[in-house]
Amino acid sequence: MSAQDDTIRLTTAQAIIRWLCNQYIEIDGEEMRLCGGGFGIFGHGNVTCLGEALNTVRDALPLYRGQNEQSMGFAAAGYAKTWLRQRFMFCTASAGPGTANLVTAAGLAHANRLPMLMLCGDTFLTRLPDPVLQQMENFNDPTFGVNDAFKPVSRFWDRICHPAQVIQSLPAAIATMLDPADCGPAFIGLPQDVQGWTYDYPTKFFDKKVHRIRRQAPDADEIADAVAALAAAERPILIAGGGIQYSRAAETLREFAETHQIPVVETIAGRANMRATHPLNIGPIGVTGSDSANAIAEKADVIVAVGTRLQDFTTGSWTAFSKDAQFISINAARHDAGKHMSLPVVGDAKLSLAAIEAATDYNAPLDWVAYARDQRSKWDRYVVENTAHGNRPNSYAQAIGVVNDLCDPRDRVVAAAGGLPAEVTANWRTLDIGTVDVEFGFSCMGYEIAGAWGARIAQSQMEPDQDVITFCGDGSYMMLNSDIYSSVLSGKKMIILVLDNGGFAVINKLQNNTGNQSFNNLLADCPTIAEPFGVDFVAHAASMGAMAEKVANPAELGEAFKRAKAADKTYVIVMDVDPYEGWTTQGHAWWEVGTPHITEDEAVRTAHLDWESSRSKQRKGI
Repeated sequence: MSAQDDTIRLTTAQAIIRWLCNQYIEIDGEEMRLCGGGFGIFGHGNVTCLGEALNTVRDALPLYRGQNEQSMGFAAAGYAKTWLRQRFMFCTASAGPGTANLVTAAGLAHANRLPMLMLCGDTFLTRLPDPVLQQMENFNDPTFGVNDAFKPVSRFWDRICHPAQVIQSLPAAIATMLDPADCGPAFIGLPQDVQGWTYDYPTKFFDKKVHRIRRQAPDADEIADAVAALAAAERPILIAGGGIQYSRAAETLREFAETHQIPVVETIAGRANMRATHPLNIGPIGVTGSDSANAIAEKADVIVAVGTRLQDFTTGSWTAFSKDAQFISINAARHDAGKHMSLPVVGDAKLSLAAIEAATDYNAPLDWVAYARDQRSKWDRYVVENTAHGNRPNSYAQAIGVVNDLCDPRDRVVAAAGGLPAEVTANWRTLDIGTVDVEFGFSCMGYEIAGAWGARIAQSQMEPDQDVITFCGDGSYMMLNSDIYSSVLSGKKMIILVLDNGGFAVINKLQNNTGNQSFNNLLADCPTIAEPFGVDFVAHAASMGAMAEKVANPAELGEAFKRAKAADKTYVIVMDVDPYEGWTTQGHAWWEVGTPHITEDEAVRTAHLDWESSRSKQRKGI
């Protein structure tokens, strides 16, 4: 303490960490630390000062040692998503390549609107030792460096140039991460010299602060417009997005749908807003959706979109709906609420649905509801057939069906890029609310294992007896698998299904579907590979301390999954799947991809014309 009791002298790094330790959040009446800890890899840019500060609070802010900075960011995203954006983790990386590795993870958090705090090393503010190790020199702008690359993938960005600046910067970063409309990653660059500089901070700055996430009430006029539009609806639907879960509004959505008998379809991010067995759950919508949801979306005249940014996989690149359909978009973010000439309702999902509920006695026509339910029944029969196994090649859908039948309702399922997000979205039957994490906002390969590790850390604080189950293709496994080791080291058990199709099979499928020959996706079709061979994923996973085995078919997978559930540490199950057969063939909406307008290949030209034939259904932004 200084001579005056109202200040305390600390380094910049010490002040940041002390302040974080005293930030709390109220969740369901219980106070807990807002920051659950961090993921860190130390280097010369963060070990001496930030590392010193973190070492003194190792119990309050546990630091998980990562194996790769990108995967640390994915783990932080998986943690925040599991906590429904109510808590976050920080990531710390050294100056230079360590920090640069976090850019992809920041992009994932930004696209998915997830809170993550990045505390990253930077070059010396004084510039006296310039150029320094790992510095990216810009000859015409000495202030411009690697950390500036985070500006387009961060919701909040700052570089601390004086110790006093953290007094303003840290609260602003937290305010961004907790804002329902502006939520996303926050980046704070920490020059190596400034980290160790001292300042007499006001002791009041470190007082305990309890945060609460704002619920924005909707505007009365916007509610009135929405009610009027709904009153005229003959074929209404509700689109349930991921924002439903972040608003903790799943129960409100269910009650609203039941009261007004409005069919519900789910986005990829909103995949577990309703149980599969609910009679008004008509299925997932869009490119990776269901015939049932897409059938009613095409006929709907009023569409109430709740908590969704209406991404192209949801809208079928805006071909999934009638051009005359009226959208009502309920969203905490003004940017999302006004898309495609929607009637905007800018506000919290829970409060907005309640406000519409209080203002209308509308009920959807009985024949419309019956039609929707009939479509869902047909889709359910298809999923049963699609996930069944017997005398046919192994497929993603079969593996999904086996796990779906054997897992606990509260187990958490994770998938990300490649073919598995589509297959999980289409074939998974939701057993309980908020139990599915399909990362398709950024569709980022490598999230599967790292994000599941972060989810497991969060889950161990919430539902420690449940499992995190992640579906991972061989391509994503090869891209980022080191957090198998992290999970074993930290005692955070996961169940990892590695489904090996010999390369990037889903992109090979897209390549073939657009008339192109297989090239550079499946290992067998790479001209620069002298002799293709499969990786021994069992031996590899076992070398990182996991229990692992390979199975020959879905029946063996079921028995192995039971052993994995009974195990006390991370368990990897490997099964080969056919790269060509067994894909889910129904439920797809059109998706706009760039195809060659001129080509000498007749197959490519024919595929281009066929692909473009659906463009006539595309809404033109109105």
